[in-house]
Amino acid sequence: MNLTEKKCVPCEGGTAPLTKEEAEKLLKEVTGWQIDEKIIKKQFRFKNFIEAMKFVNKVAELAEQEGHHPDMKISWNKVTLELWTHAIGGLSENDFIVAAKVDKL
Repeated sequence: MNLTEKKCVPCEGGTAPLTKEEAEKLLKEVTGWQIDEKIIKKQFRFKNFIEAMKFVNKVAELAEQEGHHPDMKISWNKVTLELWTHAIGGLSENDFIVAAKVDKL
């Protein structure tokens, strides 16, 4: 099943984060994201601040629907998203599900 067809599921403490190999396999299913230690991140560029904010609002709606929220850094024409599963201190499939759905926005 494609990541965009999946729904995030709640993660509990005590669940193991993805292994490096598992994370790298899922990374191949998203575009332009990078693994940085225990997070995946991607920078998006826009023509201006208003377009960047429109994107952030779309990401916020998606995050609420999925119950899984990225950290966001907003600059004049850039937005950087970072995803990781706080409850397990690392990456889960949820991070890649949200990344794939963000890529579709």
